[in-house]
Amino acid sequence: MQQNRSNLILGFLLILAGGWMIVTNQVPAVKAWLDENFVWPMWTIGAGALILLMGLITGAPGMAIPASIVAGVGGILYYQEVNNAYSTWYLWMLIPSFVGVGMILAGLMGEHTRRNLSHGLRNIVVGVVLALVFGTLFGGLSIMGNSGAPILLILLGLYILARGIMRGRGVQQDETR
Repeated sequence: MQQNRSNLILGFLLILAGGWMIVTNQVPAVKAWLDENFVWPMWTIGAGALILLMGLITGAPGMAIPASIVAGVGGILYYQEVNNAYSTWYLWMLIPSFVGVGMILAGLMGEHTRRNLSHGLRNIVVGVVLALVFGTLFGGLSIMGNSGAPILLILLGLYILARGIMRGRGVQQDETR
């Protein structure tokens, strides 16, 4: 069953790769667009995709985590390169979010599904909040105005308190049974 699924995925990906090669060779506009828009960070994103592909072929869902990290780092580098925005160092705070995306992908592929989905979502929230807070406080990110970082900190604090209260109630209910 696992081998059959791996063969199907590999066959499909090879067909896509061959089709892509034909399109880039036969349609000059696509080749021109690639020459203009393909910058070096795309290789990092491609490496992440390759790691994910290897995990799919070998039946190792856990490979989705390093694949997401590598592809996410490539995404940050791509954004910084294309926009000449190397002062956006706070984007590196998104790495926990990339781990979370990988955990969710691994969970969807069947590895500790419930745990990976919940932990992955938590990591995504933490990474986004960190990037927004650091970007607002130190990086000149003005998307949230002057009150953005304090509001995010308050919301994060409320989230942590609510989780603690809910977890505490769940433990008490289990002990009384």
